[in-house]
Amino acid sequence: MSLSPNQLAAFREVFTRIAVEASQRERERRSLQPEIAALVESGFTAVRVPVGLGGGGATLPEVFDLLIELAAADPNLTQALRGHFGLVERLLIGGTERDELWLRRIADGAVVGNSQSEKGVATSTDTRLDRVDDGWRLTGRKFYTTGTIYGEYTWTGAVTQDGERFGAIVPTSAPGVEVLDDWTGIGQRLTGSGTTVFADVALNDDQVYPTADEPDWYTTDYRIFLHLLLQATMAGIGVTALDETLAFVRARSRSFGVPGLSAPREDPRVHSIVGELSSRVAAVQAIVRDVARDYAATRDRLHADDDARAADFSRVQIRQFEAQQIAVADILTVTTRLYEVGGASAILADSGLDRHWRNARTIASHNPAAFRQAAIGDYLLNGTEPEKTFR
Repeated sequence: MSLSPNQLAAFREVFTRIAVEASQRERERRSLQPEIAALVESGFTAVRVPVGLGGGGATLPEVFDLLIELAAADPNLTQALRGHFGLVERLLIGGTERDELWLRRIADGAVVGNSQSEKGVATSTDTRLDRVDDGWRLTGRKFYTTGTIYGEYTWTGAVTQDGERFGAIVPTSAPGVEVLDDWTGIGQRLTGSGTTVFADVALNDDQVYPTADEPDWYTTDYRIFLHLLLQATMAGIGVTALDETLAFVRARSRSFGVPGLSAPREDPRVHSIVGELSSRVAAVQAIVRDVARDYAATRDRLHADDDARAADFSRVQIRQFEAQQIAVADILTVTTRLYEVGGASAILADSGLDRHWRNARTIASHNPAAFRQAAIGDYLLNGTEPEKTFR
């Protein structure tokens, strides 16, 4: 344990305030800027930055515990900050002086969005990065740029004319950058996962990272974090879906098929369904936390060479895929089955219960579970390692 009780209390006080208007905030499509500002002020956005660089110095298991709690307060926030926390992990893994410079900026309050994917008829990166006399120039159009609308920077990917791959940390206020609020997903409506346009944006060497020669273990390590964060978000959705279902049932005084006053909370059929929902939510929390501990141990373990390290991270990646199978199946079941104990009034918009299924379904659509399920089987049967990159 590296976080103090005072640090944990400060984070949880912010989470509690965030949770109060989460449902109303989504209905009104209100920006998350105030909530992200509160997280920055509390130090949460720098919680993984080493203490010596101005951050909280939290361990990976601590971070995933807190991400589950934040997702329970509002899962839009964990996903909006996914690119931010993911970049922090890249910088921690890299450990260069330039990486430390960016970690200090994050400790000082900088927030980073993510802007990798592009629309098109084929999966590719068409965004161009060109070397010029005074640095670099970036031109392209990205979609699913989650969190970029809230960030001072965004982490993006591009290729040179020769096809060499680079990452870039781009100031969102730079001339030529346009961030559009055009995300229309059925869930996670406040994540800002829409379009970002780069029109001949000037960058310097400190902002540009070559990525083509990253070792297999490095990219696998980074991917484990990004994907496990999604499962932590699913766990948090389940926690609040269960809590709100319990509150809804406790307040009810009528049941289907029973004339007059009745108490659904005393119905054995309701007990059985609630018991099922609770067990599924507990299972998802448990597996996310267990994989986070395994992930941290793998990060800290001494390996004989890069091949051994890559194989160990592939093993953890398969465990993360397994966690995804449980999280997707169980939380989608929880957010659907909860209506069995709520009656017709549970489907009214004022209940806010629908947002849990919409949010879970949206998260579950990332990196489709069917593909990961096949990868698990191929690994176990044939020793085939999962794909290593986003390319």
